[in-house]
Amino acid sequence: MPAADDAESRRAAVVADATIGEVDWATPPRGTVVSRFSAPSGELAMWSMGEASRPRVLLVPGATGSKEDFALLGPLLVAAGYRVDSFDIAGQYESADAGPAEGRRYDYDLFVDDLVAVLTAGGPAHVLGYSFAGTVAELAAVRRPDLMLSLTLLTAPPLAGQAFRGIRLIGWLSRFTTAHQGAGLMIWGIVTNKNKVGPNRLAFVRSRFRLTSRAAVDDIISLMRRTPDVTGELRATGIPVLVATGEHDLWPVEQHARFAERLGAELVVYRTGHSPCETAPNQLAHDMLRLFERAEA
Repeated sequence: MPAADDAESRRAAVVADATIGEVDWATPPRGTVVSRFSAPSGELAMWSMGEASRPRVLLVPGATGSKEDFALLGPLLVAAGYRVDSFDIAGQYESADAGPAEGRRYDYDLFVDDLVAVLTAGGPAHVLGYSFAGTVAELAAVRRPDLMLSLTLLTAPPLAGQAFRGIRLIGWLSRFTTAHQGAGLMIWGIVTNKNKVGPNRLAFVRSRFRLTSRAAVDDIISLMRRTPDVTGELRATGIPVLVATGEHDLWPVEQHARFAERLGAELVVYRTGHSPCETAPNQLAHDMLRLFERAEA
């Protein structure tokens, strides 16, 4: 795409994002097929948009999230000629009954096994991993690079090890809290609207907690305290990677920039917070489509 055309397209995306109003987050976008997928951990709730014959995009939400987080992004990718799938990861929202065998905990292998199963069933895809799911997607890419056409890491933890230590302002507190306490603080921040979302979004995320497994959230927070470092292995796969974040994400932009540099990835930063898929979907779609073009060239 010529530089002038790309700049104009980006400006149009910024304008479109500025006009987003209230959204009915609980209702699937027009034309969405709602289904269940039998994964290793159990039945996962799934949305699919677009024609099955088109190149595939898989959008994976993180802790306390769900497929609905991509209600604005998905249709934009479909309009650009792609098939879009998304699913609630085990323990979250409408996949709350999926999880480990009795007596076991949610672990990285469980989430990676599920993601690999979804990719294997539907074929290779451009994958977006959002927040915690970014780490899961990195691990899946290293295990099965043949299943990923490209990888977008959306506000994914940019630090290995105890990833919460790098969170702006309050990262130091994570040294003194348990995983259960950390999960409780995160849930409290969401339900009390510390993210300053609109009334429809707030009502939806509050209702989502009635189904989401608290044990799953606790275990995910525990896993994020042991974030694996696979940057070298991921870079060696040659999979094109995009690191996308907001100016006001949990982790400072500088940490995401260093993360992108280690991966040999492009970095894009939006004037938003932890959830560009909700607040800057047009800009995110613009940059993802550029990534797809490079990957498919």
